[in-house]
Amino acid sequence: MDFKTQVIGAQGLSGVGAEALLVLVSGQQVPEGLDPALADALSAAVKDGDFAFKSGQTLYMHRVAGVKAARLVFAYLADDTAKTLRKSIGLSVTYVKGSGARQLAVAAVGGPGWTAAQAEAVVAALSDATYLYRETKPSAPPPSKLALVSLLCSKADAPAVAEGLLRGDAIAAGTLLAKECANLPGNHCTPTYLAETAKSLGKEFGLKVEVLDRKDCEKLGMGSFLAVAKGSAEPLKFIVARWMGGAKADAPVVLVGKGITFDSGGISIKPAAEMDEMKFDMGGAASVLGTLRAVAQLKAKVNLIGIIPACENLPSSTAVKPGDVVTSMSGQTIEILNTDAEGRLILCDALTYAERFKPAVVIDIATLTGACVVALGHHRSGLFSPDDALAAELLAAGDKALDPAWRMPLDDEYDEGLKSSFADMANVGSRAGGAVTAAMFLKRFTGKQRWAHLDIAGTAWKSGTAKGATGRPVPLLTHFVLARAR
Repeated sequence: MDFKTQVIGAQGLSGVGAEALLVLVSGQQVPEGLDPALADALSAAVKDGDFAFKSGQTLYMHRVAGVKAARLVFAYLADDTAKTLRKSIGLSVTYVKGSGARQLAVAAVGGPGWTAAQAEAVVAALSDATYLYRETKPSAPPPSKLALVSLLCSKADAPAVAEGLLRGDAIAAGTLLAKECANLPGNHCTPTYLAETAKSLGKEFGLKVEVLDRKDCEKLGMGSFLAVAKGSAEPLKFIVARWMGGAKADAPVVLVGKGITFDSGGISIKPAAEMDEMKFDMGGAASVLGTLRAVAQLKAKVNLIGIIPACENLPSSTAVKPGDVVTSMSGQTIEILNTDAEGRLILCDALTYAERFKPAVVIDIATLTGACVVALGHHRSGLFSPDDALAAELLAAGDKALDPAWRMPLDDEYDEGLKSSFADMANVGSRAGGAVTAAMFLKRFTGKQRWAHLDIAGTAWKSGTAKGATGRPVPLLTHFVLARAR
């Protein structure tokens, strides 16, 4: 789907040549200065009780007299925030996405005008609303015919709209990549598939991509990562992708994404119910790939490195066992009390590996704990960091991107639960505060690096009738990285 800016006044909306016209209405009455044909149609709808100036109101009209667009949709905006706009677009585009319309024009009337954030929200909403997984489903409905979306705006708003569309398009493309990777079944999206996807991004966008195999990881002493991969016949992959758009001397931002392409729990096997959703356990890896794509598409002047330890976690005669002790790349030993707490075991070696890049900041992203879902539900990702300034940057990026997070504690007392009689630490503590003890485990491998951890177990995918990956937190991460660009 392509997006463009079109300068036009409210008086000329009825003459817009798109096949569908969406008019977003603010205020408590028919806006003054609105094109007479549209004003008459809206006034009649209000009089007949078909439309009201309140949240959630939408109205579809076909071939309205005096309006060139065959399909006309009115939608009400309760306020001018990007969040409200995104919700309203999502509701109203349902009238258009399954139609024969190939072109959609979007106008906002009665409000203060367009901002870059609003334009970005339009792209995000349309991308979400028209996405449908079909890779392994030949019977899926045909894709939406929408190919071109024009944002109608004043000349004064045009620069902001163009900026928002450009950024929104890149983030939407990165989010789409993350969704597609995560939605693929585990027998399709293997560690090898993730590595090949990274290589393809490298060729398309100029990333430098390196993929380490088992022997490479053995030489580096990644005993913790290797232990998790032992139970599967699928070869592990340790993926390093670099976008070096900044100055050579600029310290990079490093993103570390958990890449468990299927998580059975290992010997500590999970219950059968909903185990199919454990194909989504590589959501952190998917978000790293999506962010790299978005940042590279925008040619951002920043150095960004993505690290993805990828493997499966399966039970077998070779799988790691509860009670086993392994030695991490850092030299610290770990007693594995629960093999289903495997995400932290692959991330800890990746965090140690990240030190070689002398990063400005390191952020790990993982579908790490069910405890985080219990704490925060499915709206906000869990954010952990001992660095107040870094935490504030990430929270601000999430709010701006409409991809919010919530900061969780890292008090030293939580670390007590990781004590072991047989190793430097255990890989789990008690169930109470499980998301925090998981973060405390990772913190032991961050050294002096500025570090943050995003637990996306509640936000990376949806269950039920809407089952599927969300692509989060690609928007949050992209905004965070772009804020650091020169």
